Amino acid sequence: MLPSFLVLVMSLASGPATRPNILLIYSDDHSAEAVGAYGSRINETPHLDSLASEGMVFENAFCTNGICAPARAVVLTGVHSHLNGVRDNGGRLDQERITFPRLLQADGYNTALIGKWHLKDNPVGFDHWEVLPGQGHYYSPDFVTEEGTVREEGYVTDLTVDKSIDWLANQWDRDKPFLLMCQNKAPHRGWMPGPDHLTRYDGTVVPEPATLFDDWAGRSQAAANQEMTIDRHLYEYYDLKVPPLDRSVELVGPDRWMDGILARMTPSQRKAWDEAYGPRNKAFRQSDPDGDDLHRWKYQRYIKDYLRCIASVDDNTGRLVDWLEENGLAENTIVVYTSDQGFFLGEHGWYDKRFMYEPSLRSPLIVRWPGVIEPGSRNSHLVQNLDLAPTFLAMAGVDTPSEMQGSSLVPLMQGQSPDDWRESIYYEYFEKGIHAVEPHYGVRTDRFKLIHFPALDEWELFDLEQDPDEVINLSGDPDHAAKEAELRTELERLRIHYKVPEAVDPVQSSR
Repeated sequence: MLPSFLVLVMSLASGPATRPNILLIYSDDHSAEAVGAYGSRINETPHLDSLASEGMVFENAFCTNGICAPARAVVLTGVHSHLNGVRDNGGRLDQERITFPRLLQADGYNTALIGKWHLKDNPVGFDHWEVLPGQGHYYSPDFVTEEGTVREEGYVTDLTVDKSIDWLANQWDRDKPFLLMCQNKAPHRGWMPGPDHLTRYDGTVVPEPATLFDDWAGRSQAAANQEMTIDRHLYEYYDLKVPPLDRSVELVGPDRWMDGILARMTPSQRKAWDEAYGPRNKAFRQSDPDGDDLHRWKYQRYIKDYLRCIASVDDNTGRLVDWLEENGLAENTIVVYTSDQGFFLGEHGWYDKRFMYEPSLRSPLIVRWPGVIEPGSRNSHLVQNLDLAPTFLAMAGVDTPSEMQGSSLVPLMQGQSPDDWRESIYYEYFEKGIHAVEPHYGVRTDRFKLIHFPALDEWELFDLEQDPDEVINLSGDPDHAAKEAELRTELERLRIHYKVPEAVDPVQSSR
């Protein structure tokens, strides 16, 4: 008996004779606030900006569940976390589930996946794959292949693109269009800059966000009870790159891993690392900051390392796009750049993601499609990573399975404004573990956002037009009672529409 996904594919009409190649460049934790095309005031991304100038910037692109594995499962399946089985980083994606790579592969695409995977089982739906185990390492990373695990000397962002170019040059079956998913580890936590950018931002002061010293007053207990502050929750050795002076002291948390992480470097890499961080750390110890000064120092160390990692992502994006140009593939290759979710860059005093607040919820999404997308265009419709699977299928001329919950972005890319496009998005977060972020769900429209923390029985309502930093909770305010009631109704509608088990059948879900 054929697997259900193959039965489905065999019933689909074939796409056009000349179908576009699809290149997805997918980063990890890249905040839209750290992309020039999105108005960054803290860094420059010339290659991503060039891509944006030749394509479309989606100004309101959001994730559905702001954490690594669930976001990836949503992209693959086009189905929300509560249905695809990957609610948190401990979830497992059913190997029989329909995914867009499987459908493209079955309909004639040569498919490849290279880089960070972060789902527990080996990839399916790909003719070729080389993936990082778990989170992977920045220096001398291991790559898992069908033949086994191989350690590669070099820097992970460079290697991921090296391998992507090698596959295109030497392994792609040119009788078929390709789907290549080039998936960066960077700029995920660890924030270890590559050799080319170790001294970038030295001697500069990165602007602080307005809410770096936020006290979370007036908001839910969830905002105050999290464990992801720059001030109190970054580890000195692992996160801030300051090794202990007394090596007899027992290290705790991820600090315990750092010696082993540094040991992966080659002698020349370690020399360059020590030459970059040694003087900075000496100056830090000599100045011995405390209080707000220490908070500010931690922010500068964190944000500069984060941005250094993005500089490598930007460089390698340019290198991969240039290869397409040099090899005559640019005109028939759709290039998509995005991230699994956003990231807090000091907003509310935080790093990490998870919360439904804008820095975590919003992702960069840039698409270049020659001959279809008007160069330099910008789109303000509400879109989500839920829409990527149907979009890739539509690009290839493959019908979207009815079980997928997203909508194709192709009409938006063609300059259309569909009358029935969504006016709100649904978000959910389930994991109560590292960083102690309370599970929650919510709705966002073009102006308002309503978040519910069910275990706390607390609500937050924000007017994003009047309060873009999300510091004034309007829930319970009599002047906004009608708007809150309207959004509660819309939230419940979305939960039923997306078949959230607790909303569709509360009695059964409680058993």
